[in-house]
Amino acid sequence: MVWSDRFALWAAPRLGPREVCPTGAPARRRPAAGRASGDGGTFRSAACTRPGAAARSVRDSRRGERRSLLAWPGAGGTVGKMNVVRATFVAALVSFLAAAGAAMAHPLDPALLEIRESADATLDVLWRPPVSPPGDVPLQLVLPDGCASLSAPIVTQNGPRATLRWHTECGTRPLVGQRIGVAGLRQYQTDAVLRVHLADGRLIQTVLRGDAPVVTIPERAGPLDVLRGYLRMGFEHILSGPDHLLFVLGLVLLVRGRRRLLWTITAFTAGHSVTLSLAVLGFVNIPPKPVEALIAFTIFAVAVELTRVGRVRPSRMQRFPWAMSFTFGLLHGLGFAGALTQVGLPAGEIPLALGSFNVGIELGQLLFVAVTLLVRAGLRGFPFPWPKTADLVPAYAIGSLAVLWMFERLAAIF
Repeated sequence: MVWSDRFALWAAPRLGPREVCPTGAPARRRPAAGRASGDGGTFRSAACTRPGAAARSVRDSRRGERRSLLAWPGAGGTVGKMNVVRATFVAALVSFLAAAGAAMAHPLDPALLEIRESADATLDVLWRPPVSPPGDVPLQLVLPDGCASLSAPIVTQNGPRATLRWHTECGTRPLVGQRIGVAGLRQYQTDAVLRVHLADGRLIQTVLRGDAPVVTIPERAGPLDVLRGYLRMGFEHILSGPDHLLFVLGLVLLVRGRRRLLWTITAFTAGHSVTLSLAVLGFVNIPPKPVEALIAFTIFAVAVELTRVGRVRPSRMQRFPWAMSFTFGLLHGLGFAGALTQVGLPAGEIPLALGSFNVGIELGQLLFVAVTLLVRAGLRGFPFPWPKTADLVPAYAIGSLAVLWMFERLAAIF
């Protein structure tokens, strides 16, 4: 007789000293690891199954699954699908790490040009350039034609920032209708806050940008100008800050479910809005350097939680992510406040400017979350072979960058 394939037989394993096999137990057949039942493969026959055999069978199958995740199509293995969430965030983290060297911290660093007009048409000029390294073209003040300095600039150093103050004369013409600005903002990739105190007591304040570095002083800056300027400032501030975005990225990774994610992001917004308002209005005054170090610690804490995802018993931070995000949001709000304090708020428009800055931060934050979720949805179902341990890559990447920031910011304190 000719057999279609070969069969191998094993005798029943002998019982150990603590193993008991019930009388009349039916024989069981278990396919060897990696072979399907009924395909002519090798079988093991036993009168009973020893304790622990089922657990070993599960472990063997899991090992096979992990090996199959590394197999490529056509190589005889199963193509594993990389976790879509991890794929999205690994790609995003590459961009963050590439930009980390140039943006270890992300202070809002606009220049400040403040001009006070006196009744005799002389001007008191205060100029505070940005701390950022100079570009190829230095920043140049644009003042009305015919202005001449009456005194040499007086330089005041406050940490890394220098403030220059001098007096100038621009004839008998008032500043209303004159052009004032800062040339070279596009090359510096920064903005400038312009404050003009007119002789009649009115305040004109606006934000100069690379695409509009010079403005004509109007009769009065309306609320719409304040809203637009501070809204854009808050929007650009959050999107230019890798540390705040990395924290939000960690929340998106950590929280499961759209509703829970919405509540978590909302709690983070509420937290940083509270401390931002209190600090800018002068009710809370904390040095910025310890705050920046603590912000890096919040990112590290989220990274640690990412390594615990999937455990049988979730941690409190995973069960109540909104409480964690609100608490850490209080620290991030102090970081936002330090940036906004450098710029200042316009007199008479403080609530509008503060609210606009807050809304700008929230819009930028929501845009970042929305883009991340859209990319994840676009990658859903995309097959990609990847080892199981790669799921921890985002957590370790976020944590490593957070530790680097912590050491750098702690070194700046001491």
